[in-house]
Amino acid sequence: MVTQFGTSWIEAVEGGIEIGGALVTPFLRSRRLRWGATDAELARPYPGDELLPHPQWSATHAISISAPPRRIWPWMAQIGQGRGGLYSYQKLENLIGCRIENTSRILDEHQDVRVGDPIRLHAQAPPLTVTAVEEPTTLVLFGGPADSDENVVLATSWALVLMEQPGGTTRFVSRTRYQHADDRRSRLMGGPLLLEPVSFVMERKMLKVIKALAESSG
Repeated sequence: MVTQFGTSWIEAVEGGIEIGGALVTPFLRSRRLRWGATDAELARPYPGDELLPHPQWSATHAISISAPPRRIWPWMAQIGQGRGGLYSYQKLENLIGCRIENTSRILDEHQDVRVGDPIRLHAQAPPLTVTAVEEPTTLVLFGGPADSDENVVLATSWALVLMEQPGGTTRFVSRTRYQHADDRRSRLMGGPLLLEPVSFVMERKMLKVIKALAESSG
């Protein structure tokens, strides 16, 4: 079985350097917003797009996995704080109070994900809500303005989609969409200036770790 990911300080430093590099290269944002995605994957609609039909910005990331969706789904189904973790840089996440513990095993108690379930990305932040589940291919999370804290008005949709390919492989696509209020704090917390570089580095790590876990669990 694959060992835990993102738990060492060496990885944390590497992740921090990558975030720093992304923060100072906004001119590369257009590339980062579509990391790994083909033109066709970028253009097609995904479940959850209808939740924010006119986002202020969006990112579509993708990766190929040498495993069918049924082997990837258990890792995807248990994603979240207090669940299987976020499969990213655990040390960095916990520096900002996420209280994440990434796992390298399938947790049976978190496999029965249902519409309406709350999924936390941070221990203190309002959770996202599961709005669509189609096992073993689709998980959609949403957080609306009513779920934001009193100082930030932000809406977010996050679709995780597994598309089976010939030869038992899968394309794993992650699409996030954002809307935020016009006040300074909401723009800072929900706009691409800070959120895009950080979320790109963390999500790219997540996709790579889930790929490794799924491919090693066959």
